[in-house]
This record gives sequence, structure tokens and C-alpha cells, in this order.
Amino acid sequence: MTSLAPIADRHGKLAVLAMDQRGTLRRMLTEVGRPSTTTDLSEFKVDVVEMLSPAASGVLLDLELGVEPVRQAGVLADGVGVLLAAEPADKRKIDGEHHTVAEPGKDAGWVREHGCDALKFLVQWNPDRPTPTDGSLDLSAISLDVVGQIVRDCAAAGVPGVIEPLIAVAPRTSPSQADKEAMVVRSAVRMAALGMDLLKIEWPGGAAGCQAVTDQLGTVPWALLSAGVTYDQFVERTRVALDHGAVGFIAGRAIWGEAVGMDRSQRRAWLGSVARQRLTGLIEVLADHGRTWQEVRG
Repeated sequence: MTSLAPIADRHGKLAVLAMDQRGTLRRMLTEVGRPSTTTDLSEFKVDVVEMLSPAASGVLLDLELGVEPVRQAGVLADGVGVLLAAEPADKRKIDGEHHTVAEPGKDAGWVREHGCDALKFLVQWNPDRPTPTDGSLDLSAISLDVVGQIVRDCAAAGVPGVIEPLIAVAPRTSPSQADKEAMVVRSAVRMAALGMDLLKIEWPGGAAGCQAVTDQLGTVPWALLSAGVTYDQFVERTRVALDHGAVGFIAGRAIWGEAVGMDRSQRRAWLGSVARQRLTGLIEVLADHGRTWQEVRG
């Protein structure tokens, strides 16, 4: 496994600001009547990174709308690592189910080429999908195969590999919230067997779910994502996750979400005050709770 030091704080915990949203950010801006051109998206990302990166251990960005504009603007705080999103912006589907693919060339070498510190790959899949008997594609097996290749490539190149598995079921399938949370645990366990450097996972339902993840992942560290919940809710979830084995958080909308409805001057002022206080509050929780990634590795 590769060191997570480039995206961790000096204590070995993760306080990563997520700003890799592309289609999601465009929809958020459109829904509140704000401009959502490519330039608007990049300006939003630049503002978030400028105002919040000084408090973060790392930032998660896409290349075209995030890394390049942020570099051109010179707003990334010193010593903050960059986690580069490698999954395709447009997700492939077969009969409504996600078909995991990796974009050619977006590998560990690509991360290094663009001066970034770690690779993040999002995979939407169903860990409980039955093995097909009719000759159709085994989409779950394909997801594991693609992620396995990414993990091996990152390990060979010495680039930290972060995998973000999200639960996605077939159309017209509606698992209960409890069922989905149990699937989050099973998803994490199946993915962790591939030996990535870090798992970024959804809320597994509570203390028991967090502890189950920790107990079954062994030496694979995990961090909690915010998934657009309210800030107060995410603070509580983060505290529970840290108390039951997580090594940090990778959060976006819970910190900066309301900024999408503001003009640029309002947005920058709000990000520098309210959003910065939110991130600082999460970091205060992180200081008193949780393990370090080194402790997990043993």
C-alpha cells in the first residue's frame, strides 16, 4: 500500500474538501437559477478552493474544470494535496444499470503528469447483483475487475489510490434505507479485498454499521463522504464514524452547498465565513476522534 501522507494532515487523518462535482454542480446551479456554463463551474470551484483549502488536508478535484483553473488562479493553499477524479464524467449504462469503465489514459501516470498526489475513482455498482445465467454481462464482476486494475496500477506507480463505491441498483428496484445501508457495508468489504489505499464510503447506517466496516476492512482505511446531507447531520455522522474506525472525511456539499444560490461576491463572503467555520468545526471533531491511517495499516 502507498502512503496517504500527501492528502492527510500532519497527524495522519483526512480532512479532504470534495470539489470534483461536474454534472451535479451544473444541476445545482441550474435549479436555483444561476448561470452554469463551463466558466461558471470553474469560477465556483476556484472560489471554494481559495476560501477553504487553507483549512483542509487535501482537495478532491476534476482536471478540466477544477485542477487547471485552480492552478491558473494560484489559489490552492501550500501543502494541500490534490486528489484527482479519474472516473468518466458521463456514466455508461446497460438497461438502466451502471456499467463500470475506466477512461483510457486516466491512470496513475496521468495523475503524476498533472502534478497531483492521488487518484480517486468512483464506481456505482450493486454488490449483491446475482451472477447472470443468461449470458449477459456480469456487471458486478466487471466493476471489481476495473477497480482491481486501477488499484494495481496505483500500487505499481506509488500513487495513492482512493476508491469510492456508491450503491446503485437496477431500475424499478427500491431497497429500504436499512437494506441500502447494509449494502454499503457489503460493498466496502468486497471492494477492500482488492487492497486499495483508501475507501471513501457512504453512511453505513450508524455506529454498528461503521464498526462492521472497520472490523471487516482490516488494514484498509476508510473515510466518510457527505452525500449532500445537511452540515449538522454530517457532523454527527462524522463523529460516529470516527469513533468507530474511520480515519477522516471527504466532504463537499455539506460544507459549501448553499453557495450555489449566491452571486460571486456573496458566495466568496459566505465561503470565507460560514463554510470556513463548517470545515473548521469538522476538523475540530477530527482532532478529538478517529484513528490515523498509519494506525489502520498497523
